[in-house]
Amino acid sequence: MIKKELLPDYNNCLVNLANSVLKKFGAETTAATLPLADKILAGNYKNVVVLLLDALGISILEKHLKPEGFFRSHLAGAFNSVYPPTTVAATTSIMSGLYPNEHGWLGWDVYYPQLDKNVTVFRNTEQKSEKAVAQPESYDASGKPIWTEDSWNEIVPAADFHVGNTFTPYKSVVDKINEAGGKAYSSMPFLPPYPQDLEAILNRIKNLCDEDGQKYIYAYWNEPDATMHATGTVSNETHEMVTALEKRIEQFASELSDTLLIVTADHGHIDSRNLCILDYPEIMNCLVRSFSLEPRTMNLFVKDEFKESFHELFRKTFGDKFLLLTRKEVLDCQLFGIGQNRPELDQMIGDFVALAVSDTSVTNTHFEAQKMPGMHAGLTQEEIKIPLIVVKK
Repeated sequence: MIKKELLPDYNNCLVNLANSVLKKFGAETTAATLPLADKILAGNYKNVVVLLLDALGISILEKHLKPEGFFRSHLAGAFNSVYPPTTVAATTSIMSGLYPNEHGWLGWDVYYPQLDKNVTVFRNTEQKSEKAVAQPESYDASGKPIWTEDSWNEIVPAADFHVGNTFTPYKSVVDKINEAGGKAYSSMPFLPPYPQDLEAILNRIKNLCDEDGQKYIYAYWNEPDATMHATGTVSNETHEMVTALEKRIEQFASELSDTLLIVTADHGHIDSRNLCILDYPEIMNCLVRSFSLEPRTMNLFVKDEFKESFHELFRKTFGDKFLLLTRKEVLDCQLFGIGQNRPELDQMIGDFVALAVSDTSVTNTHFEAQKMPGMHAGLTQEEIKIPLIVVKK
């Protein structure tokens, strides 16, 4: 069984921040609010802006930024992501005010029992998979194989409709506030008017803030996550990205007035040692289908004849790198949240769920293992602990 202190504090997390915003704007809440945020939101501001910078966890702030710098000097406190601490689950939680066990957007790839498919929910495609005859394109000087995208099967649409929005729909905080008679807006690349870079996102926020009336604005940008996936958490590229973000947001904040700006993250990030599950035929032989969710949170559907022996085989294969829980243990410990479980949750999570408690991650394809030295979605504090940065203008 899992120690409770390893899990996110589900009364001190992104879900609670979203519910503090709902409460502030007179909309119905679905979970407890975040006391720290309630105190900050008590002020009477014309604009409340929540800007989420993907993967800017506490550990990333501490690795790259000075305590006296803009972000860390405005740090009101630390709080938690959700589980798994990953963009799909966490941004859906802050956008909906719901726990992952309620909204069902559990990870990058989600098993939908209605289709009997693993679906990459944000892209509405079937999960990436490797060709049965795939070979490395070449080898480096040390003999290490070099894989490319050519090793993947063709990526195809999951359905002729949006699977996530159809089977796991939710009402956003923005919509709830608007329906309650308030004003709320989004500024991110995936929603109208689709600002595609940070400058466009910030320009939209500024223009909305200049309009009359009290309002809430939720904004999202995909850095420093994209850079860290490609280069790790301590690379020069990551350092330049994080310091540039701090500088740009400080400049942006100076242009605001009568505005409460909250900067936060969906999760943190770690440097990862990546393995590919295809290199473990004994494990593969036990599985009904490829695992989904995340490389650091694997849901495993096991053939009936291997269910009793699987725990021992998994431990023999991966040692103490992962914590392997049964479906019952996952549901009993409320791993995915303390809200009302979705009816199909037990089918979505498989027979076992493996939670990364070290720097080891497991991917479904060799190319994914090779191309992502930075990872998240596991059960470490580096991944779970996120900042509440508060700027009052």
